[in-house]
Amino acid sequence: MQAHAITLLRLSLGTMTLAHGLLKVFVFTIPGTVGYFESLGFPAFLAYLTILAEVGGGLALLLGLYTRWVSLALVPVLLGAAAVHLGNGWMFSNEGGGWEFPVFWAIALLVQAGLGGGNLTLSRRFA
Repeated sequence: MQAHAITLLRLSLGTMTLAHGLLKVFVFTIPGTVGYFESLGFPAFLAYLTILAEVGGGLALLLGLYTRWVSLALVPVLLGAAAVHLGNGWMFSNEGGGWEFPVFWAIALLVQAGLGGGNLTLSRRFA
């Protein structure tokens, strides 16, 4: 039963991460995402790295590839998002979004890193 819970967490985090990355590509568009990052004072290349981390990391989590390492690698992305929203207060429903959701997501990724990949991985060797 525990392995199923671990797997459900990994699949949920993978789906959320992939969807968030694809949102940047297909809804906000890559140029729009780059512009947003630049408007916050970040260099453009960080937008590309973030998209790559979210799309690639989401796929890796869904496939159960290097779950612990991918989860840990995504934590700074979420903490960066939390830092951007810090001035908007705690609630993510606040104008401009708060920091509650990215911080919770980062903690869930840390939990996933501690638990491993669970079941339904592409390869036990690379889990």
